[in-house]
Amino acid sequence: MQLYKFLFIVIVVGFVSSCKTPTDVVYFQESENLEKISSTNSFTPVFKVDDIVSILVSATDMDAARPFNLMQGASIPSASDTSAPAPAGTTEPTYLIDEDGNIDFPVLGKLKIAGLTRVQTKDIIKTQLKVYIKDPIVNVRLKNFKITVIGEVNRPGSYTIPNERITIIEALGLAGDLTITGKRENMVVIRENDGVNTYHRIDLTSKNIFDSPIYYLAQNDVLYVEPNTARVKSSEGNRNTVGLVLSIIGVVLSALTLILR
Repeated sequence: MQLYKFLFIVIVVGFVSSCKTPTDVVYFQESENLEKISSTNSFTPVFKVDDIVSILVSATDMDAARPFNLMQGASIPSASDTSAPAPAGTTEPTYLIDEDGNIDFPVLGKLKIAGLTRVQTKDIIKTQLKVYIKDPIVNVRLKNFKITVIGEVNRPGSYTIPNERITIIEALGLAGDLTITGKRENMVVIRENDGVNTYHRIDLTSKNIFDSPIYYLAQNDVLYVEPNTARVKSSEGNRNTVGLVLSIIGVVLSALTLILR
């Protein structure tokens, strides 16, 4: 009878310890109803070495703008919103930022744009173009803004971001949210700056995430969701089980070999 009681207690403790409590999985805890959180975060991506940037120059006089576009024969709009994507059928000349942070721009020559924002780059090019073109229009876009989400999420992978701005929450939404075994209180953002990787820990269960300096992800950021303890133990248990089965199979095969000799 004592043995049954002991086994019952062990089962109950094991079941309770394996269950996840609301504080383990609920996001943005301690948030009050209708609470307003004023975030001081502001993020504007800057161009980096190896970025691919598209720059399209246009003007009322299309012939005057044509020499400043690499792709000969590109369809150049006479007027457009410079913050909008190029119209369908328009070819956007692209430039790879070299290891010195420069691009080789037609007529103007080398332009150092690494470390500049899209708006700053546009303003510099417009200023130099005014020597050659009246009222130039410059459309600048970062073409290779992507982030990678890996680990305990439902759809891990790399995602291209068209609008050059994404939050950690939006990135997790693209990846289908965390699995139930993802560690929400200790996720990692890996960010590369000038060849140096930095690691930032974030807690998704805290509302303070909105004030995190990495709430907005930068291009080429990697968001890693670690597995929780239960997931790690489960993996170890599966490996041990597989190892045991293989060992048994090996012993059986050895015995059959001896018998059949």
